[in-house]
Amino acid sequence: MRTAPRRFWEASRKLATGETVSSERKRGALELFTGLQHRYDLLSALLSFGQDPRWRRTMVAAVDARPTERVLDIATGTGLVARELVRRYGCSVVGVDQSVEMLGGARRRLERDPELAAHVELVQGEAEQLAFADAEFDHLTFTYLLRYVDDPGATLAELARVVRPGGRIASLEFGVPAPPLWLPLWRLYTRVGLAGLGRLFGRDWYEVGRFLGPSIEDLYERWPLGRQLELWQDAGISRVRQRLMSLGGGVVTWGVRDE
Repeated sequence: MRTAPRRFWEASRKLATGETVSSERKRGALELFTGLQHRYDLLSALLSFGQDPRWRRTMVAAVDARPTERVLDIATGTGLVARELVRRYGCSVVGVDQSVEMLGGARRRLERDPELAAHVELVQGEAEQLAFADAEFDHLTFTYLLRYVDDPGATLAELARVVRPGGRIASLEFGVPAPPLWLPLWRLYTRVGLAGLGRLFGRDWYEVGRFLGPSIEDLYERWPLGRQLELWQDAGISRVRQRLMSLGGGVVTWGVRDE
């Protein structure tokens, strides 16, 4: 791994408190999810009607890694995708997240399975500026990331930079179901249902429930699916494909780093 230790860890310390997060969008997300790592895995499944684990498995299946390969997992959170990658392929995984609390949750979960933990390294950092060399990883995954960055195109280019030519890049994002039937029902659930469910688990999760629906729609207003495909291609990722899941509530996208 290519890092400058003092500078890198100083940056990580500042990132934990939001000092170096210049984007208001990123800073808001960091504050919103602080303290939620303890129930994050369970509630992610509940708030998506049990679909989130299936979406993640579909994304991981698109990577098709080998046991000898190294995968970078961006926005790793509590390590759900990192653990799934190791279980499925036996590969090595580096998980990156901007939240020290989420990484702490990932470490606690890995401590329960030392054999699994031996394959996973956790690093604090931001997707927009990765402390890794060009083409350092065989493949890359990222989950629920693009809503939180100001320039998705530049972020995708930075992610592609650290993947070797021919390596696979796969992502999972929430989607917006198509009108006329499912969109009104989705809006009712994301505007009322999510906040109500979140309230059952505390004030913090209520705020997350209120935030998710408008945040998801904002992404697709700024960057419709067709435009997102163009961003992937412009970033040097070819053979890009998308799969809409659960009536469009989840979107899995994958492609191959240009040779």
